[in-house]
Amino acid sequence: MEPFKLMGWESVGPISTHLTYRDRITAIKNREFPLGKFGKPVFMANSIKGTLRLIIKKGWKENAFNQFVSDLIPIDRPLLDFRDKWCLERYSSKLLPEVSVVICFFNEAWSTLLRTLHSVLNRSPPHLLREVLLIDDFSDMDHLKVRLENYTRNFPKVNLIRTSQREGLIRARIVGAKKASAPVIVFLDSHCECTNGWLEPLLERLVENPKIVASPVIDHIDPNTFEYISQNPKDIYIGGFNWNLKFIWRSIPTDYKREHFLLPIKTPTIAGGLFAIDKEFFYCIGYYDEGFDVWGGENLELSFKVWMCGGSLEIVPCSHVGHIFRANFPYYTSGESFKRNAARLAEVWLDDYAKYFYERIGNAEVSFGDVTAQKELRKKLKCKSFNWYLRNIYPEKKIPKSNVASGQIYNIGNIAVCLDASVAPPQVTGLIHVMPCHGQGGAQFWEYTKDGKIQHEDYCLDYLFGLITLFSCRDRAVTQVWLYETKTKFIQHIQTQQCIKIFKDQNELTLKLVECMNDTTQVWSMENYNIENLQPELQIYAKTDN
Repeated sequence: MEPFKLMGWESVGPISTHLTYRDRITAIKNREFPLGKFGKPVFMANSIKGTLRLIIKKGWKENAFNQFVSDLIPIDRPLLDFRDKWCLERYSSKLLPEVSVVICFFNEAWSTLLRTLHSVLNRSPPHLLREVLLIDDFSDMDHLKVRLENYTRNFPKVNLIRTSQREGLIRARIVGAKKASAPVIVFLDSHCECTNGWLEPLLERLVENPKIVASPVIDHIDPNTFEYISQNPKDIYIGGFNWNLKFIWRSIPTDYKREHFLLPIKTPTIAGGLFAIDKEFFYCIGYYDEGFDVWGGENLELSFKVWMCGGSLEIVPCSHVGHIFRANFPYYTSGESFKRNAARLAEVWLDDYAKYFYERIGNAEVSFGDVTAQKELRKKLKCKSFNWYLRNIYPEKKIPKSNVASGQIYNIGNIAVCLDASVAPPQVTGLIHVMPCHGQGGAQFWEYTKDGKIQHEDYCLDYLFGLITLFSCRDRAVTQVWLYETKTKFIQHIQTQQCIKIFKDQNELTLKLVECMNDTTQVWSMENYNIENLQPELQIYAKTDN
């Protein structure tokens, strides 16, 4: 059989040009057919010109992943069976509830949407899969209109539902939840691939306790090569959050005990794109907050709500689903929408701890709308306090009140500028900026910790390869320890005994470490400074002259 006639590409068709599959394949370096089989990567040729180059660029712009490569990979490509023998023997599809799989999308590429759909249809036990609900959130791309309607008619279990206006991911999911007819709802993003045996371990947890929200291990699908990279089950991360109210991945605490490394793991938060939840429980806790806009913060809202209102969150190592993690969104999302969502989240669920979020946005006033109904729901459900959540579910979370300083770090000499973390961490070569102080928190919000670290979110001021930069915070990292001296107001690097100084390089201000001296460009102020929170051994040096 000729490689250009293999099954799997027919539904993709040409990529908005007259180019045939044979034309497109010239852009590929490795031609092991079918491309992407078993999750193998597809590499592009070194030199691509003309129409092909324009098509590839267009795909990246519209999707934030390599649509060109995706369109060459079969929509039902086979994947390896990543299950451990222990998982194979433990889980059965008998006596499990039916599910409604809800996939929300907006202007998703044809091949990734269909690959998600076919992975669900092909790798879910038929007697457990009642329906797949495709929720189109007012897409305007042609391939998602009549063509998609005609295609989905071939699958009796697939129901295409369209919103009448752009709702955003959060409200689109609520639409799907209300339309779902099965007792369990599984939410998936529209650029995923389910693996063999992905569903049964999730459902088994909900059978044991319908108030468990179960998330699979989220494997990585490379956005450029579409390589499927399965996580090592011994190296799984769980969810957390920072005080900007953004989700973060974190290591499993060393004192967390399990009888077997493949047993479910309790997690303080979930990433939010892929999870199974009992429909009745989801209804009882009020779905998502319908006052949230578009996208952002809904995973933390669900996480806090579940834990504080009688449920629990778990990551299930025997369930694997691949996901394309995009570096950016191909469509416009407002930073104000996230800030508004985060403020609603803080107002309803964080109690007195909300102040730590507001500090990070410069204590700005945020119009977050009416949260009366959400607070009444919390009261009705008799949910626990956020302090309970931190003590019992996330005791490792550091509380900012123990910091030495928090807020802006600004020069008090002749130049009114602040340290600014708008460099994208963790780039070792990226210098920390000094920018005009704006008083709005964000990239200019810093914490000076009791052990001498100057921290922004989960990254610390570091001195590496002769550069002042941001790098992942590390325990006992001497390159990340700084001393703020109360008399001289120098910021001194403990390891080198040098101080931070502002230099003017043409039209740009930069930071360097130099010998400490009485120079206004070395004099700094830290907001909300309290030396008593500094470790005693550092206090001794901080109170003395340089």
